Amino acid sequence: MSAITFTARKIEDAAKGSTQCAILPMYHRKKLSREAQQLDAASGGAIKAAMTLGDFSGKSGESCLLPGTGGARRILLVGCGDPATFDRAAAREFARSLVKAINTTRAGDAVLHVADLHSKDGSMPWLLTTLARQLTCATYRYTETVSKPKPAMKLARLVINTGDARSVKAGQKALERGAAVGHGINEARRLADLPGNVCTPSYLAQQARKLARDNAKLSTTILEEKKMRELGMGSLLSVTAGTEQPAKLIVMNYKGGKPGHKPYVLVGKGITFDSGGISLKPGAKMDEMKFDMGGAASVFGTLHTVAELGLPLNVIGIVAAAENMPSGRATKPGDVVTSMSGKTIEVLNTDAEGRLVLCDALTYAGRFKPQVVIDIATLTGACVVALGSHATGLFANHDKLAEQLLDAGVESHDRGWRMPLWDDYQKQLDSNFADMANIGSAGGGSVTAACFLARFTEDYHWAHLDIAGSAWDSSPKGATGRPVGMLAQYLMERAD
Repeated sequence: MSAITFTARKIEDAAKGSTQCAILPMYHRKKLSREAQQLDAASGGAIKAAMTLGDFSGKSGESCLLPGTGGARRILLVGCGDPATFDRAAAREFARSLVKAINTTRAGDAVLHVADLHSKDGSMPWLLTTLARQLTCATYRYTETVSKPKPAMKLARLVINTGDARSVKAGQKALERGAAVGHGINEARRLADLPGNVCTPSYLAQQARKLARDNAKLSTTILEEKKMRELGMGSLLSVTAGTEQPAKLIVMNYKGGKPGHKPYVLVGKGITFDSGGISLKPGAKMDEMKFDMGGAASVFGTLHTVAELGLPLNVIGIVAAAENMPSGRATKPGDVVTSMSGKTIEVLNTDAEGRLVLCDALTYAGRFKPQVVIDIATLTGACVVALGSHATGLFANHDKLAEQLLDAGVESHDRGWRMPLWDDYQKQLDSNFADMANIGSAGGGSVTAACFLARFTEDYHWAHLDIAGSAWDSSPKGATGRPVGMLAQYLMERAD
């Protein structure tokens, strides 16, 4: 994948200096900014002429490419709409328009003049973080199993003219944060987009080792099935019983904080392919079950961002990686398994396997004496029914943690919606033959799944993110990288 280098700078005269493309954000029916006036004068009035002729008016979504002048080989005008309504939503739309417009050129470097951009409800650092993140995400191309991948973005270097020397340092930090979050999102997308015959539990273990090799503050430990048996992880191992692929419990330990400081623990569901097991899924769209490791992918992506930024925190990523397949050895509906916690579980549906791997991983997370534990999982179709694809379902046993994650989701536009975690739902998990069943009775499927997990998280502050609706798109098909944006924002705020 290509990458863009971002640099914040103050430029006195937009018409001087060398660049393949000078980019001017322009409002609808507003006088030209200082930089636009400089480029207009140098080009003999080309910008005003384009507006007079009606080729460009500054409306949101518009763009206009003009011949270059002076040191700029091209001038790209990008519409921002009405300045009175230019808020965060309008800024994100501007970023999308910018990506689309810059992709119509072959410019390898560009200068973006943003001094005139002022969001009603967002600061300049927020705006620069958003721009860097969206531009970085736009560089993503799936390449690993196609002979002719889509053309890569040509833009490799973008200078941001802040217009103010005092804002350069803060602007550079914002750009670096946005780019790092974008890199994490792209890494999550890459892993989740891989087919199940490539991205196996063993492949994820290899990727974790590679991440550790590339980052001095990060170490990786892989627990094999023999060790899981010794630890009593009968619930996790019941999921992998029917496959030839060995399960892996992957532990990535980032030590950026002070020794002894409690870590933030992220636990990802890593079902690299989910056939449903003996409770076999319908054939239609079963290929999309390669995305069932979206939670694990988000843990990898978030740690990628944390390590790139060198955040002064201790963060542990735990990935319960397994494949759920039917065979003569597979777990059957009605079987009873014993979890690492000692609690027994009646498996009424082998397609409710995510909670079976997560409960042992959540029990294991307790040994790190965590600050908080957040699990991320493509857990229930019921969450898709409840929230669709726009919001991640958020459940928590601690109100402050829930509020912090919701705020981080708003700030990063990777939003969640809090769902109930009431004891009233717990009785739906009652079993005559075990301490609990792995599915509840009819209704509230995403809630009863969270209630199941809550039984293994009573010793620490915990949140559960059900990303079944937000982790991938079906049309066009592909992973979204969510909720890396929310998680990275949450951790950056804790670091700050």
